[in-house]
Amino acid sequence: MTGYGSASRPVSLGAGVVADLQVECRAVNSRFLDLGFRLPDECRGAEPLLREMVTQALARGKVEFRAAWRINASSTAASPSRATSTLNQERLAALRALQSEVLNTFPQAGELRMADVLRWPGVVNEPRGEEEGWIGATAEAAKAALDALMASRAAEGTALVGVLQAITQQMQAIITTLEPRIPEYVQQYQDKLSARLAEALTTQASQGNLSNGIVPAEVLDRIRQEVVLYAVKIDVAEEFARLKTHLQAVTTALKGKGPVGKRLDFLMQELNREANTLSSKSVSDECTAAAVELKLLIEQMREQVQNLE
Repeated sequence: MTGYGSASRPVSLGAGVVADLQVECRAVNSRFLDLGFRLPDECRGAEPLLREMVTQALARGKVEFRAAWRINASSTAASPSRATSTLNQERLAALRALQSEVLNTFPQAGELRMADVLRWPGVVNEPRGEEEGWIGATAEAAKAALDALMASRAAEGTALVGVLQAITQQMQAIITTLEPRIPEYVQQYQDKLSARLAEALTTQASQGNLSNGIVPAEVLDRIRQEVVLYAVKIDVAEEFARLKTHLQAVTTALKGKGPVGKRLDFLMQELNREANTLSSKSVSDECTAAAVELKLLIEQMREQVQNLE
């Protein structure tokens, strides 16, 4: 299931400077739980907490946390002298000495630009705050973002349940309509089989293959084969019973609470198996068409079930 949530928390960096930490949590459909984190270095220490938080709340989905922060403008306005970043003079001196050595060896290399100097590690001293503060703020913001994501997933889940219930009702309507007509289809098939057998016996008699009205052994064997095939082919009562049982299990799961995605995955496999068997044992065009329609509806359900927790 998809979902999105975001939240922010303040982080004290010291000297009256405050950073605004923004955490986003996104989730897309996945059969399994797949976690990803894109966190700044200051927030890395909170990753185990975030991982435990998600595994306790979710069982499926590709979930990603993203975090970013910036200095709060109001805090710098209140104390501009303390909030201003400073330059590390020792680092600058060391960088100047390194540049001189390089230029003596490679005059064509060119001098460092201002942006290069400022990006050099350790040159700019900025207030960073304590690690505990970053971890606590990251965990709090992530929890709030995850709660918002769960709320959006719950709303989507409610809509998906409605769709699945509608499909289930369509399947139940097909079974309710078809099941009482099975005896009629069986009788039609039986009449057709009887006519074929009578035709075969008539042909044998016309060819003089019947002596004193006695049916040859090979003809009797053929009749037995047809009867066995007939008995196997028309016995669909068990399939209907299992279809109704599985659909009732689907309805119960959709009305219940807690994760149901994996259970519904299994039920979709069982429903599809029964629909395939019903199709292979079909005794009429109507029965075949109903089996095909059931399989189409099951496939629609299977696609939606992938999105459920």
